[in-house]
Amino acid sequence: MTERTLDAARQEEFAGRMLQVLNDSCLGHLCSLGHRAGLFDVMSGLPPATSARIAEAAGLDERYVREWLGGMTVGGIVEYAPEDGGYRLPPEHAAALSRAAGTDNMAALMQYLAMMGDVEDEVLTAFRAGGGVPYSLYPHFQDVQAEETARVYDAALIDTIAPLVPGLADQLRSGIDALDIGTGQGRAVNLLARAFPASRFVGADISEAGIAVARAEAARWGLDNARFEVADTAELAGSYDLITAFDVIHDLARPARTLAAVANGLRDDGVFLMGEIAASSELSENIGHPLGPTLYALSVFSCMTVSLAEGGAGLGTAWGRQTALRMLREAGFGDVVTREVPGDILNVYYVARKG
Repeated sequence: MTERTLDAARQEEFAGRMLQVLNDSCLGHLCSLGHRAGLFDVMSGLPPATSARIAEAAGLDERYVREWLGGMTVGGIVEYAPEDGGYRLPPEHAAALSRAAGTDNMAALMQYLAMMGDVEDEVLTAFRAGGGVPYSLYPHFQDVQAEETARVYDAALIDTIAPLVPGLADQLRSGIDALDIGTGQGRAVNLLARAFPASRFVGADISEAGIAVARAEAARWGLDNARFEVADTAELAGSYDLITAFDVIHDLARPARTLAAVANGLRDDGVFLMGEIAASSELSENIGHPLGPTLYALSVFSCMTVSLAEGGAGLGTAWGRQTALRMLREAGFGDVVTREVPGDILNVYYVARKG
């Protein structure tokens, strides 16, 4: 047997890359903590300050804040002046880390790292025995997901995403019946109901906790044209002019059955607006995707395994355009157009009609 010859330079380069992966992963966890603790928000409004001043402003323990600031400093996120012990979050960094950054806030996304760690043991068991990890073992998932989608919906749902369907805004102003499946905590439904009071909106989700939050928000906003139901999306009832599903279908145990139910639930001139992950169904075409590793990690630790836990299809996060288009056709949609929002590298929207 011929002994393989290692390329020493290539080996050293790869080892360096893995070291950077380790450092960046740890930095990501620290960023998640900083987001959840409100530290980036506090620092974005402070001049250079000591750890004691930052901790006081954030209402946190100084010793923990000081150690966190150490990680932020050596990671190049926070600037430090040793002569006076002052820490500074540059405004250019705050623009990608604070809640005021809206959809540009990357720190909020780092919360998914902690979520993955929460279920790593269970996912490893599934690797060995098959099956999956049930949704019930993700105590913080819906809150993290709701925060992320709310940022997107607040910024873009009414003025950017809804207009992807030609003429939809006029229909909503006139008054139509709409359903959002997998609505989570209902932010999309409530925003649409507030913007278009002549239309009637229903949000459906299997999560009782999510539906409770959605109903509470609708009550706070005084919405009488939004209601929410705990329901299986594969067993839809009623007929609608518009059905939406945002980042939902690939998570489902029975996605094909749900898409068929959507087609059956649409009125003849109705439209299905499906927001999904912008990826290819061909692995080779996802090499170089700016979020490629993230998509597959989220799939292993969440999207795919939750579906498999129910004996489902396990489509995975990167199920891709080709599979999505095929499944829409098989469900009865003869007219499907894909639309994208400029600057959004994560999502693609399918405007589907029965045709």
